[in-house]
This record gives sequence, structure tokens and C-alpha cells, in this order.
Amino acid sequence: MQALGLTWRRITSNLRSLGVATGARKVVNVAFSDKYLLYTNVTISVTLSSIGDIMEQTYEIYTKQQDKYNPKRTMHMAFSGAAVGVLCHHWYKVLDKFIIGKTFDMVAKKLLLDQLIFSPIMIVTFFGSLALFEKDPVGNFKEEVRDKFVTLYHAEWLVWPPAQIINFYFLPTKYRVLYDNTISLGYDVYTSQVKHKKSIKIPPQDSKSS
Repeated sequence: MQALGLTWRRITSNLRSLGVATGARKVVNVAFSDKYLLYTNVTISVTLSSIGDIMEQTYEIYTKQQDKYNPKRTMHMAFSGAAVGVLCHHWYKVLDKFIIGKTFDMVAKKLLLDQLIFSPIMIVTFFGSLALFEKDPVGNFKEEVRDKFVTLYHAEWLVWPPAQIINFYFLPTKYRVLYDNTISLGYDVYTSQVKHKKSIKIPPQDSKSS
């Protein structure tokens, strides 16, 4: 996180002398250049993961599901967003390096690999990164994956195939994470809801009662 702050301060300090329009174009060009693309992608993921959680908490407060805003929860979701942002950045570079072209076959291959390989990795990373902040990280991680993995993976198949067709067919690699996070803002609200929804544990039946 500290590296992100230093990088963005360095970029903005070099652009202060430019006009607004010229500066904005320069910021975009620099931010999405190969040198700074990782920082840009992580920043986007952190920001939108945080916004998604804030939106979900606002809804939960409005519906009386929780009493007040929990900033630690948003910070944890931001950390998870950073982890996911790093993975997405490298995944798309690898995918576009080995599967070149925008034919129907190429797009279909990327889509299948994305859903069958990367989606499960993303979900496990999501639960794993958040489990680090729990009292029992390993136990919490196992419980979350057991109880909630299928729910999120099912949602992944509903949301992402149509979105990723556009991503893989029309967009260059450097804009893929930006597009993903823009589409996934609503999805981030849902993942926050799934993550913080308490698991329903069914007590074991008393053998004497059967």
C-alpha cells in the first residue's frame, strides 16, 4: 500500500505544471503504461472493492442489519481487492501472451480458461486474504470456502461470461482490469454481502430422539 502512495505522488508531482486537459491525458497515458500498469490496476481494485463494501454496509445499516459503519471491514475488503488486483494484472498478461488473436475460437478459449481456472483461484484468494484478519485464519478459511464457495462460483458463471466476451474481444490488455472492476462494482457489493453473511450451522441431532 505504501508503494502505491509513493508511485501516485511521483506521477502527480510531475504533472502539476501541465494544463487540466493535457494533464488528464498525460495521467491516463502514464497510469496505463507498462511501467505503472500494475500500480494502476491494484489502485483500481482497492478503490472499487472499498466502494462496494461501503455501499453494502450502507444498505445493511439502512435495513437495520447492522448498527453502524465498520471501517475495519472496508479496510479488509480493500486488502482483498489489492490481492485480487495483482492476480488479475498478471493473469491477463499471461492469457494474452499465449492465446493471441480475437477470433471466436480464441475468445472462447480465454473465456473457458478464465471461468474454469482463474475464477476458482480468485474466490479462494478472496476468502484467504480476508481470513488473515480473523482470529482463527485457517479454520475461518476452511469454513468460508466450504459454506460460500459454490454460491460465489455460481454467481461468477452468471455475471462474467457475457462481460468477458466484450473484454477479450474488444479491449487491449492494459484496460482489462479497469473494465473488470467497473463491471464488478455491483458484484463487489454482492461478494461483501456473501462474505459477511453468517453461516447457518445446523446443530447435530440427538441420537436418542430418533
